[in-house]
Amino acid sequence: MQPFSLEFKVRDYECDTQGVVNNSVYQNYLEHARHEYLLARGISFPEWTAAGIHLVVVRAELDYVKSLIGGDPFYVTVSVARQGRLKLQFTQNIFRAADDALVVRACVTGVALNRNGRPFFPTDLLSLIDDDAV
Repeated sequence: MQPFSLEFKVRDYECDTQGVVNNSVYQNYLEHARHEYLLARGISFPEWTAAGIHLVVVRAELDYVKSLIGGDPFYVTVSVARQGRLKLQFTQNIFRAADDALVVRACVTGVALNRNGRPFFPTDLLSLIDDDAV
C-alpha cells in the first residue's frame, strides 16, 4: 500500500535569511499533512473536539537531510502504526518533487485524550493503521 501523500509548494515567506525553509516551518508541513490524512480517513478535528476527544502530539523527532528553497514543489508522505496500547506513530517524509530527494524524515507520536484529559484509544483510530507501516 502506498503511503498517503500531499503536495505543497514553498512560499517565499517560509524561508529564512539564508534563503532556505526555516526549520520550524517543516513541522507545519508535517502537521497539515497529518490533518489531511486524518480527514481523508474520516476523522474531523472539529467533530472530535466537539465530542470531547483531543488528538495531541506527545513527541516529534525530525531529521533534516536537505533544504527546500522558495518556490520548490514538494510532497509529504504519511503512514501510521500503533505504538503500544494508546499511541499512534506517524512516519512522515518530506521529498523535493523535482528529484524525489528526501528533505526531512520524521516520526511523530500522538495520543487521544478523553474529556478528563486521560489518554485512551478510540476504536475509530484503528482505521488509520497501515498494515505495512514501519
